[in-house]
Amino acid sequence: MALAIFLALALQTTVAFSLASHAAVDLVLVVVVYLALSAGPEMGLLGGSIAGLAQDALAGGVIGVGGLAKALVGFLAGLVATQFIVVGAAHRFVVFFVASLVNTGCFVGLYRVIDPRGVAAPWSAVLTQALVNALVGILAFRIVEGTPGWVQGRRMRRSALRSRGRI
Repeated sequence: MALAIFLALALQTTVAFSLASHAAVDLVLVVVVYLALSAGPEMGLLGGSIAGLAQDALAGGVIGVGGLAKALVGFLAGLVATQFIVVGAAHRFVVFFVASLVNTGCFVGLYRVIDPRGVAAPWSAVLTQALVNALVGILAFRIVEGTPGWVQGRRMRRSALRSRGRI
């Protein structure tokens, strides 16, 4: 969990930020939702808290707003995964998309409570980020789920070659 959050933070602050003036993807949120869908609401809550606080500390501003928003989203995504079967790409897409909208809503809402003139989020940017987050989340699941099969297939090919005396 810590490695995934660290890599997401590193990529978010370097690669994704340099590609556009404002990042169209929230890699940290994708990792939090992925953890929640894979490991449940407790891991989503813990991962969301840690990732959000770390992201707040790196971004500046009020520390804790992103942590609370990501913790809530991680917990809710994990809760959805325990109550419903979320294994298909369409189901995961919906969870990532809605999680992105909830995260932005919580983040902006909390900032509005702190400062009524606070942060404004244009809906086009919010919807674009939710769409990109959902696509990246589905891609992450495909990569991670495909990797064990690739490793197992490679082992089977090697054992078949050994049995034939070619290795």
